[in-house]
Amino acid sequence: MKEIILLKDGEIVLKGLNRRTFEDVLKKNIKYSLHSLGSFEISSAQSIIYVKPLTDGVDLDEACDRISRIFGIVSFSRAAVCDEKTLDAVKRTATEYLEKKLRAAKTFKVEAKRSDKRFEYKSPEICRELGAEILSKYPHLKVDVHNPDITVYVEIRDFGAYVHTDPMKGAGGIPVGTGGNAAILISGGIDSPVAAYMMAKRGIKLTAIHFASPPYTSRRAEEKTVRLLRKVSKYSGKMTMFTVPFTKIQETIKNKCPEELFTIIMRRLMMVISEQIAENNDCSALITGESLGQVASQTIGALSCTDEAANMLVFRPLIGMDKQEIIDISYKIDTFDISIEPYEDCCTVFTPKHPRTRPVLKYVKEAEQKVDFAPLVEEALQNLKITYISADDN
Repeated sequence: MKEIILLKDGEIVLKGLNRRTFEDVLKKNIKYSLHSLGSFEISSAQSIIYVKPLTDGVDLDEACDRISRIFGIVSFSRAAVCDEKTLDAVKRTATEYLEKKLRAAKTFKVEAKRSDKRFEYKSPEICRELGAEILSKYPHLKVDVHNPDITVYVEIRDFGAYVHTDPMKGAGGIPVGTGGNAAILISGGIDSPVAAYMMAKRGIKLTAIHFASPPYTSRRAEEKTVRLLRKVSKYSGKMTMFTVPFTKIQETIKNKCPEELFTIIMRRLMMVISEQIAENNDCSALITGESLGQVASQTIGALSCTDEAANMLVFRPLIGMDKQEIIDISYKIDTFDISIEPYEDCCTVFTPKHPRTRPVLKYVKEAEQKVDFAPLVEEALQNLKITYISADDN
């Protein structure tokens, strides 16, 4: 029996005259996500995207798993395709395709949607006729329209007739690539991978920037970050990671700047470097995983001092979240276990004993300007390491 996957658009339906553009990007993202599984025909009509396998033996379980992580889809269903658009074909398909589920259930109901108004039976008639057929084939079942064990869905559409059970929840959001490009400052912690996921959900195509400080940070710390990004890429699609050699800059901060300002000056220089990388790679904003008040560098005063170093818009999607909310999302996207591995990132190098939580920008800039960081920044930018990230590498 032939199967198809039916996808329902999410926010895309609200995009008015731009809807077609959003749908085209979504179809492109679906094609990219499924390309390694085989050949698929992807089309759309009546707010439904049809994903039809053209290759025999396609792993539709894996296809559904991948589709569940594509932003822009509110729900999807793995459905049987009726060989004819007739009521008899619907009856035959439903009772055969759903045999195991119907035998395992005690109660059921039928729901029908007739988008093709040329079909001779109206939705209530389809429900009544198919319900009678199911009861005749599976007499142990009873009808329960309020809380059934199984709901049999019938969709009569222009492209054909389809049968399935409860739709699966999609990832929501809007398609990656419709919201512009931005650079995520990614560490090996819990927060920044979650921030990357949340901005990808709003249609942002990501470029990643990671700061490494060997020998204070190990190669495993960088590898850990790559593994985190591969998890994120299951949602965001492929991306490029730029690893910034940050050792000399951090050592200079330690040797020549007031200890209580180490973290603020470090973050400011990260913003300067990240902004340059972002501009060179067509990004219009920076993204960080900061949450207000979580640590000393994430107070209002500290964040104000940090932002002043960059001219580019900075997104902080976690700003109003508490740690448990962030951890819950990290479990959902399967990054938590990697994030808690004991490989330190450069943000923990030379952490001051008593960081300034209410830094004054005037004094921060005075301390910063006593050191000529420009050559060190340029050297770091000239020695970037590039890593290409893809979910296919998992």
